[in-house]
Amino acid sequence: MTTKPVIAPSTENTLSRRGFFMKLGVLFNGFATMVLAVPIARFILSSVTRGQAKGYLSWVPLGNVTNFPEGETRMATFRSPFVMPTDGKTVDTACWVRRISGNQFQVFAINCAHLGCPVRWFPQSGLFMCPCHGGAYYRDGSRASGPPERGLFEYPYKTENGVLTIEAGQLPTPGDPVANVSAEKPPCA
Repeated sequence: MTTKPVIAPSTENTLSRRGFFMKLGVLFNGFATMVLAVPIARFILSSVTRGQAKGYLSWVPLGNVTNFPEGETRMATFRSPFVMPTDGKTVDTACWVRRISGNQFQVFAINCAHLGCPVRWFPQSGLFMCPCHGGAYYRDGSRASGPPERGLFEYPYKTENGVLTIEAGQLPTPGDPVANVSAEKPPCA
């Protein structure tokens, strides 16, 4: 009885089932890594590009200067310059305007510096109060007490032709260079 010689299959061009699933797994892992890496890279690089791009900031009018009497703090509303069709009433934003004297103002974001709850102005005590966690701020926006570690955020403002305008489009935050500058200025009486 003669036996036929057994010819082993060539291992160069064939792919085993284990090898196929191994390559498929590496492909899927690479895809998942890319999907996760893009938002993480954008987050890390956003601090670098934040100062370069002004984004959606623009000057928005709050009203005539005469609407804000000297020595008083009043609420004003403005429409956010960046509007999406689905935003509805959320584009109407409030702020607190304090007229110190003449054309010298302070325009505060309505949000508490602690967790963003809306603060209210109490003229009887001369304080801004946050109802969520008991944060309090003096009339100049500096921290009085409570959990906030800093004063209220301020919008940059200017007056032209008797109209008070602010630079709006994003909420001032600790990472915003303009917000940090206004937070470090000495308190006004």
